Amino acid sequence: MTNNKLFTPYQLGPITLRNRIIRSAAFENMARGNAPTQMLQDYHVSVARGGVGMTTVAYCAVDLSGVSFDGQLYIRDEALPGLKKLTDAIHAEGAKASIQLGHCGNMTHISTCHCLPVSADTGFNLYSPTIHRRLKVSEIKALVKKFGEAVDFCREAGFDCVEIHAGHAYLISQFISPRTNHRHDEYGGNFENRVRFLNEVLDEVMAHAGDDMAVVVKTNMWDDCWHGSDIEEGIKVAKEIAKHKVHGIVLSGGTVSRSPMTILRAAMPIKTLAHYMPGNMWWLKAVLHIPYVGAIMTPTQPFKELYFMEQAKRFQQEIKDVPLIYVGGVQSGDNCQTIMDEGFELFQIAHVLIKDPYFVNHVKENPHYHAGCGRSNYCVGRMYSKEMKCHECVEHDGEKIPNCLKREIAKLEKEAKEANEKYKKAESN
Repeated sequence: MTNNKLFTPYQLGPITLRNRIIRSAAFENMARGNAPTQMLQDYHVSVARGGVGMTTVAYCAVDLSGVSFDGQLYIRDEALPGLKKLTDAIHAEGAKASIQLGHCGNMTHISTCHCLPVSADTGFNLYSPTIHRRLKVSEIKALVKKFGEAVDFCREAGFDCVEIHAGHAYLISQFISPRTNHRHDEYGGNFENRVRFLNEVLDEVMAHAGDDMAVVVKTNMWDDCWHGSDIEEGIKVAKEIAKHKVHGIVLSGGTVSRSPMTILRAAMPIKTLAHYMPGNMWWLKAVLHIPYVGAIMTPTQPFKELYFMEQAKRFQQEIKDVPLIYVGGVQSGDNCQTIMDEGFELFQIAHVLIKDPYFVNHVKENPHYHAGCGRSNYCVGRMYSKEMKCHECVEHDGEKIPNCLKREIAKLEKEAKEANEKYKKAESN
């Protein structure tokens, strides 16, 4: 079955994309001191020049309290000139510019967000590690307003679209999930209360978006962790999102602190992670060197191409009035075609664009083009202290990779390839 709509324009709310391919909001770690850099601009310009319909600048917190890395952006006047320069450069390449807005909640540390981390409830996050406190209702209301104000800021910065991050166990997801929300007020308990913060944020965002800004929302299909939201609840959440008449819903899954490899697939490169861990995280670096501990903290999820397709098709059966945006495991032009054939109007890609920013143009020239991404997740393993970058690009640019990490990369790429081939063989039988 073939479908030729991949490189046709798409009307995403008030904006027109030149094709159906979006660079997803994978964290670049290219914003030094929480400000945009030339490196960040150069990367997104290369992706735009490489053919995507829209590129998404990753995680921008609506407030300093929602920043989880020093290399992340947050909404502030000082960032405006740099972001305007970035969007102008993206537009010059013919692509649209999107930015992901969110708040990390308890996924940070006092040294990063400069306050005691906040969440839906009081508790302790082992992965930061940090104590976090419950947000007061007045603070929740203030954060809701900040999401709306952030949309106005992004418009002024030249963005065409905002993506609201409501998944992966960041703040909005921390309210939704029964695992992290044990409140007994109007923001906790039953499903209606747990999605109240989400609904208030989207009411505010849509009011500020008006008729000239596109809005998409990233949500979890399921949390994939103990006491988290399952697929059935994930569908209910997506239906809540659809009520706001957003312009697209990005279907993801997994929990960064409990099931990160559900989001990424394959294995976390533990040696790489420990090697690039900054000095102030010495305790975590030490833990990662203990045999098997890293694998227990981030259990492997065998890789296969289009790994979210089965779950996404379930949502496709239930959600009819808002376009669903596929994300997860796109490696080739054939994968792109499969997504179109399955009836998705849009999809997002990240890993292949880290290795090959010109992936989309290559697919346009050769429908069977394969990016050759080995899925070692080296690019993710180095992001605690360095920009997200493929190991092949690192070596090409003259940066040395220790031999022990090269061996790890080779081993993990071999395992990912074998797992993918096993899935393909099983599906063909």
